[in-house]
Amino acid sequence: MNALITPVVQTPDDIVLDSHQPTRDWSDRVAYGITRGLRFMADTFFAKRYGNRAIVLETVAAVPGLVGAALIHLRCLRWMKYDHGWIRALMEEAENERMHLMTFIEIARPNLVERALVLVAQAGFFTFFLLLYLASSRTAHRLVGYFEEQAVVSYSQYLREIDSGRVANVPAPKIAIDYWQLHAGARLREVVLAVRADEAGHRDVNHGFANELRPARGGSAPLAR
Repeated sequence: MNALITPVVQTPDDIVLDSHQPTRDWSDRVAYGITRGLRFMADTFFAKRYGNRAIVLETVAAVPGLVGAALIHLRCLRWMKYDHGWIRALMEEAENERMHLMTFIEIARPNLVERALVLVAQAGFFTFFLLLYLASSRTAHRLVGYFEEQAVVSYSQYLREIDSGRVANVPAPKIAIDYWQLHAGARLREVVLAVRADEAGHRDVNHGFANELRPARGGSAPLAR
């Protein structure tokens, strides 16, 4: 971790929707393969129930930031090295994803099955991601980058459903208005735009982390494990 990578602040107006990190090696291919598999499962289970999909996926999405921040914190203490801002960036990402969850709970109202799925998904993904980060932090960050690419796609599809009238453009919950500082009459569409911009920022930051951890030719990246 040589350089400070600051979070990318995206707004709904400047977001790049079709950004994709090409796979360059086995680490990228593993991360992308896992992402495509999980995307298929989410599409199969939730179909076009995007609010309910968001509840489960945002519960999982808050895990990588916590895991990464904790392990980097311990690593920096162990080797007495500066984190160059990575810990704060990852903790802010985790908190941001938690706020996404709290927002969509107000909108979609999960049923008992979905609440049970949240418990199973979070426990399983926490264990998996912890082991992956210990094995290869670069692959773990690339995986999150690809996850966020798919999140941008999903929220774009959610917007199309709202714009077509197939999903009601309900009033934004107060928690969303306060968090994103939306105007008092904001509605679901503006919430989804704000969330999508957040996900685009997480996408770019995590791909940036993975690129920073890519071993240099003839050497290895610092603290790459």
